[in-house]
Amino acid sequence: MRVDKFLKVSRILKRRSVANAAADSERVFVNGRAVKPAYRLKIGESVRVELGKGTISFVVKSLNEKAGKDEAATLYEVINNSN
Repeated sequence: MRVDKFLKVSRILKRRSVANAAADSERVFVNGRAVKPAYRLKIGESVRVELGKGTISFVVKSLNEKAGKDEAATLYEVINNSN
């Protein structure tokens, strides 16, 4: 699944356009490397997203493109959340 879509489906970011902009601005990192919106995420990869004043780091647990609101939190495990 594309990283921008994952960020939207997992509800880490509210809109895919915001996820796209973050990746284009080199604020989304996978395994320590800045990635573009089309980067294909894999289960087990470590992701860091720099948001405004804070950063969230998490590990991808599942890739479900049709996850609902109840399932969104099961797609990842937060490692660090600094606001």
